[in-house]
Amino acid sequence: MARKLTDPLAFAATVLVVIAAFLGLDAGANAYEQFAIGAATWALLLAACKPLSPEERSRVALVVLVATGAEVMGSIVLGAYTYRLENLPAFVPPGHGLVYLAGLRISQSVVLVWAAVGLALLERTDLLGALAGAGLVYMLMRGRAPTLYAGVFVIVAFLELYGTSIGAWHWAERIPGTPVGAGNPPSGIASIYVLFDIAAIALAPRLLATLDTARRLPPLLRARRPILSTSS
Repeated sequence: MARKLTDPLAFAATVLVVIAAFLGLDAGANAYEQFAIGAATWALLLAACKPLSPEERSRVALVVLVATGAEVMGSIVLGAYTYRLENLPAFVPPGHGLVYLAGLRISQSVVLVWAAVGLALLERTDLLGALAGAGLVYMLMRGRAPTLYAGVFVIVAFLELYGTSIGAWHWAERIPGTPVGAGNPPSGIASIYVLFDIAAIALAPRLLATLDTARRLPPLLRARRPILSTSS
């Protein structure tokens, strides 16, 4: 198990197996059983984060936070897609963290199979997928971490195709309130996940700096107290 959490391709394969297994279990699960699946997903994510550096862990945390907010907006508020129980399943937030880590591990390996897979999956013609796919291509060409984005694309493509095929969730034919048609799933929707990664890469150093400042604040306040008492 330890090797599966550190070896890039073994970890990515483990994430794919977990996604397939947990989505399969969720297909017939009630709310309580779905919560148990979520707890198991959180346990796997925490175990995967254990060997990471503080900055890498903060990136995972930011991905989970940003992605969860986007899930609430897209699924519950806007209704662009709907989960089977019309809720936000407990396994979804930690699942985003696993997807990010799997993409990161793929980017650290020498296997570039994602390129052929990504090009093949971009052949769908739904408008939302076409727009998202164009954004993904731009980020692959101009982004700071194109191999990470590509790795995330491969994992998310599998997740979306498998999840929608077994009815774990489904996308509306059109984005509510707009004429924009969408496939089930939209072909380039992985670009949304890439935005989570961009946010994590950009904000993680600032988050760590803020936490470090907060840890240093109490000693500074204690050092100032004698000065204040003397002046009084």
